[in-house]
Amino acid sequence: MSKKNRSNNGIVYSTNSDWQPDDNAEETPGPAPSEQTLYVRFETKHRGGKTVTVVYDFEGNDTEGKELTKTLKQKCGTGGSFKEGEIIIQGKAVDKVKTELTKLGYNVKG
Repeated sequence: MSKKNRSNNGIVYSTNSDWQPDDNAEETPGPAPSEQTLYVRFETKHRGGKTVTVVYDFEGNDTEGKELTKTLKQKCGTGGSFKEGEIIIQGKAVDKVKTELTKLGYNVKG
């Protein structure tokens, strides 16, 4: 069956009659920046020949990760993304990223 022919529109059904959606669920905040050690590395492998700067071991929630990624992208003047606890900044910006993370209070290695 192709995706075009599915009629549930992404709705998931449950057989539990007592189930209620948890609309007030909040993400738990991650550890403080001073309690985290981030590793910054320059990579070209598995990226189609593109050069990127990768920040590993971010321990915050997705919202915090996306905010930090946005800040780093603005400071470096380039694009990037946040995926699975890794911050990916386009180009070779290791020194800029390390400087900004240190200013924000993170312990940086790499």
